[in-house]
Amino acid sequence: MRRAVVIGATGQIGRPAVAALARDGWEVTAASRGGTRDETWPEGVRAVRLDREDDRALEAVIGEGCDVLVDMVAFREHHARQVTRLAGRVGSAVVISSVAVYEEGRGRGFDTQSETDGFPHYPLPIPETQATVSPGDTTYSTRKAAVERELLAAGDRLPATLLRSGAVHGPHCRTPRELYFVKRNLDGRRSRVLAYGGESRFHPVSVHTLAELIRLAAARPGSRVLNACDDEAPTVAEIAGAIDTAMGVAPPRTVLVEGPPPAPTVGDSPWSVPAPVVCDMSAARRELDYRPVTRYAESLPETVEWITAQLSGRDWREAYPKMYANYGDLFDYAAEEEWTP
Repeated sequence: MRRAVVIGATGQIGRPAVAALARDGWEVTAASRGGTRDETWPEGVRAVRLDREDDRALEAVIGEGCDVLVDMVAFREHHARQVTRLAGRVGSAVVISSVAVYEEGRGRGFDTQSETDGFPHYPLPIPETQATVSPGDTTYSTRKAAVERELLAAGDRLPATLLRSGAVHGPHCRTPRELYFVKRNLDGRRSRVLAYGGESRFHPVSVHTLAELIRLAAARPGSRVLNACDDEAPTVAEIAGAIDTAMGVAPPRTVLVEGPPPAPTVGDSPWSVPAPVVCDMSAARRELDYRPVTRYAESLPETVEWITAQLSGRDWREAYPKMYANYGDLFDYAAEEEWTP
């Protein structure tokens, strides 16, 4: 039986990935810091504790070897080196990267978006051949670029598929963008403001799409980078409407603002960007024979249910502290009411 080791198995991507591999006939070792199991996993999945920073612990989990190592939590170059040092004991690797590595070509990328005229204007759709930021250890983007460089350089010894994921959505997410609209509906808000005319597009990817891409890449080893996004990239207004439908609420009055947010904390959703970020998925279709497994609206009910459960009886900042740290006050209703015409 083919053996797979999954690092970060109980994260939002790891849970469905383990399930997908197990259903596909892999003998799966699910490694995580807590060593717990997900209730959706088949009985044959072996759950183990692993401190990712402990080289010897990782080597022990690999044991005599595995056919594929799936890594959800390779965030720095030394994590990639941990993987490449296992060449000979690991047949291939599948590693989660990010579309954040892309650079416009004039020095603009995700790291410059807060600067004046700093948001990148990428080609549509973005191919894997698009320029990337320089590898480094200063930002999430540069660290992911460093991970990619290390793994691709070792491709002759350890084939690795790098999946450049878009905006991940699904249960168990610590920073769910959908929270912006779910909480408003739960709070009974009957109006909302959307900057950039509600036309912003930031390519999402379902955890189920990622699980399918991981399953396919595990079965077809290679040294490559592939975009990993859903088959569609809805606008922020379309996302809001899809969440309304999933929650069974009448669409609130939507005030569309042409251009950037009109005031701090007003109209600036986590999806709102001044230029579209949409990726080309043709390479995944060609190299992995990938076919979509879900649509954004179809996958929303479980996401909405998860967010609603996490918010029950808690302040949203307690339920989602990382979301608050990343985006600040997303629910400044007083400011919205003061501005809204």
